[in-house]
Amino acid sequence: MAASRRPTLADVAREVGVSAKTVSRVLNEDGPVSAQTREQVLAAVAKLGFQPNLMARNIRVGGPDTTIGLIIPDLANPFFGAVARAIEDTLRERGLTLLVGSSADDPDRERALTDKFLARRVSILIVVPSVGADHSHLKSHRAVGLPVVFLDRPGVGLTTDSIVSSNRAGAHDGVAHLIAHRHRRIGFIGDLPLKLYTRRERLAGYRSALQEAGIPYDRSLVTNAHDQQGAEVATSELLDLADPPTALFAGNNIVAMGIVAELARSKRKHVAVVAFDDVSLAGVLEPALTVVAQDPEEIGRTAATTALARLDGDRTRARTLTVPTRLIVRGSGEQPAPGTREA
Repeated sequence: MAASRRPTLADVAREVGVSAKTVSRVLNEDGPVSAQTREQVLAAVAKLGFQPNLMARNIRVGGPDTTIGLIIPDLANPFFGAVARAIEDTLRERGLTLLVGSSADDPDRERALTDKFLARRVSILIVVPSVGADHSHLKSHRAVGLPVVFLDRPGVGLTTDSIVSSNRAGAHDGVAHLIAHRHRRIGFIGDLPLKLYTRRERLAGYRSALQEAGIPYDRSLVTNAHDQQGAEVATSELLDLADPPTALFAGNNIVAMGIVAELARSKRKHVAVVAFDDVSLAGVLEPALTVVAQDPEEIGRTAATTALARLDGDRTRARTLTVPTRLIVRGSGEQPAPGTREA
């Protein structure tokens, strides 16, 4: 049996008995064709299941595609999934389609994905920058009108719009909340790599809250992890210190799950926890998890609307837009330090 193949423009032309150029005129609405021929062509397209190659057409005529390129670090991270969904919902109203790729926080992989999206002539490019990536190669594309938006972190080598969370202020609020419950030994478990923008900003917020309260910064209480297993190990190491922390601040949602898992395993229920970023089922944990919640939906919407405004001709100065965080009190961050009583 012959292998099936996708129908081509030539197949449609043969079905109707016209030239391929006539079929192209009907589909692209760019030339004179009789009403009868138009109906015959459209009927043949439906019968054969022909799908026009929009990318090839757009490259041929020198125009952009109807797709938007989004590069995120991790498709499995719920935060980036929520951001992507909000972007897609906003773009759908304009008849645009979202294409998503994962860089795994690898600058080479990010560059390869970027090149593929550019070759496709996407209408907009939205990127969560990888640590170590250089985005200067996008200058020429932006100069000719391609909207480029950085998401979650600023890029390097390109001045363009960036949409970020209030990382420093949010971390400050979370740590200050622990301090208000009499904790002075507060561990910090941040993401990796160390140069990651969000990690640096959240650590700065942690340090500013300590300084504001007159608590010395103790390097032994600061560690890092990039996945749940690493966070479990980091938590165990902090709790094994001669003078262990009575509270922990998680630098992101993945770290938070590692902390919760290790505290449950080691039966250290009285260690207070505040996490940066909300966690699925946080409300049913025991105790329920107090978090500094980002707003991924608003971040996605803001990125999409900013990019669409650029697509529509906005040529104002590039800007960084900051989406606020909010403290959600649920129980884990309100446990007082041992030996103290709440006022």
